[in-house]
Amino acid sequence: MSAQPLNPLISSDPLVLYGETFASRLLLGTSRYPSPQILENAVKQSNPGMITVSLRRQGSATVEAHSGFWDLLKKMAVPVLPNTAGCHNPKEVIATAQMAREVFETSWIKLELIGDDYTLQPDTLRLVSTAETLIKDGFKVLPYCTEDLILCQRLVDVGCQAVMPWAAPIGTGQGPLNPYALKLLRDRLKVPLLVDAGLGLPSHACSVMEWGFDGVLLNTAVALADDPIAMANAFAMSVNAGRTAYLSGAMKAQQSAQASTPLVGTPFWHQS
Repeated sequence: MSAQPLNPLISSDPLVLYGETFASRLLLGTSRYPSPQILENAVKQSNPGMITVSLRRQGSATVEAHSGFWDLLKKMAVPVLPNTAGCHNPKEVIATAQMAREVFETSWIKLELIGDDYTLQPDTLRLVSTAETLIKDGFKVLPYCTEDLILCQRLVDVGCQAVMPWAAPIGTGQGPLNPYALKLLRDRLKVPLLVDAGLGLPSHACSVMEWGFDGVLLNTAVALADDPIAMANAFAMSVNAGRTAYLSGAMKAQQSAQASTPLVGTPFWHQS
């Protein structure tokens, strides 16, 4: 059975990006799965709002290399979010984005401009201008970036209607390394924020959703799990749980113990 919203709060609270509505706040990558069938089943279990795919990785020894990959994407009938993974300069990004728009017939693009091959950290110095160029060319840009507040604000300033900061370096599964910075982003920026990269456990996804983030994008944490299908379902439920908790309004932490059991009906009452 596929993951379902945990309560009516979720079904009445869709993710909206660039004016378009998505049924799920989970976005799922399509790389590194053991087989196309496992990828398809993971998507069915998690019902993601979008699935991401990279043109530059075609022909690698991953699931994308299978000749039927394009047909599989169409069969799953989930909106596709092309990305510019592997691009190291703005020229590569723009060429890849334009190619993706033709291949997938979509103006959506996940902007990845890599500045360091070891950490896969974004090139923060050229990311904003590249995003601006793509937006002027008619793309709906979802930029992968760090948790730096000024960088994220500049991306919004040039027209990005959503921002995707990392929790930790791509593929590390370490979870949120800088909760303070992520919470500050959520407090200061009024556009949708989706955590992209670095999540390893469903509890990580639940935490950032509890902080008020609008969604998460996952790949490695699901694809490299012992059971990717079950893990995809677990992440879908954790995203729903975190969003539900955020909408419900959590109690404020207290510095001292607060009695939760009423005294009415207590069989014995001792006075000192």
